[in-house]
Amino acid sequence: MQYKLVIFDWDGTVMDSVPKIVNTLKLAAKSVGVAIPSDERAAAIIGLSLDKAVATLFPHEQAHWAALAQAYQHQYKHGDNTDTPLFEGAEEYIRSLKAQGVLLAVATGKGRSGLENMLAKSGLGDCFVTTRTADDAKSKPDPDMILQILAELDIEPEDALMIGDSLLDMKMAQNSGIDAIAMSCGAASVEQLEQSCALAICEGYAELAMRLQAQNVEAALCE
Repeated sequence: MQYKLVIFDWDGTVMDSVPKIVNTLKLAAKSVGVAIPSDERAAAIIGLSLDKAVATLFPHEQAHWAALAQAYQHQYKHGDNTDTPLFEGAEEYIRSLKAQGVLLAVATGKGRSGLENMLAKSGLGDCFVTTRTADDAKSKPDPDMILQILAELDIEPEDALMIGDSLLDMKMAQNSGIDAIAMSCGAASVEQLEQSCALAICEGYAELAMRLQAQNVEAALCE
């Protein structure tokens, strides 16, 4: 594989958690007594750190931002039982990349405790050599998460690839100077992703594997 490092977003990319996040945001708004956002507006902020997500989604409710953040955390743990499975083929492909010797990392808008819980729940914690969360770096689309990962692992931007499902992921990759491939199974539509810097848009992990294999073959032929 031509990339030495592949950085995965988590929500909407590895784990099918967008419906739960959207439902939780709506429950939080209801519990605090502010206008409930549409599914589309709620999905659009996925990937931001929680404080930025709340401020972006409820710009005229500044007095309630702290309460909304607290309500979201409570509802996510206790108020919404929407299942959050891994996407079909995600575990197998991630483990296949690890077996090939590719370094794997996570860059997510989740908090540290939330990501650690999901890594334990999914059983994928042993696959990633490093991770960055909203507690460790500036919020997407700032390149801080990716730049920290590149520096820690001593990887050049041209040797790294971002896999994500949102426009924030694509913009973060662009801002850090690395390639990106978009997954259309998460927060953003194909039409939205077509306007991004994504090298390709994949419906699932089978297509992602084929795209990267084809890209690797093309790169080898050009050498």
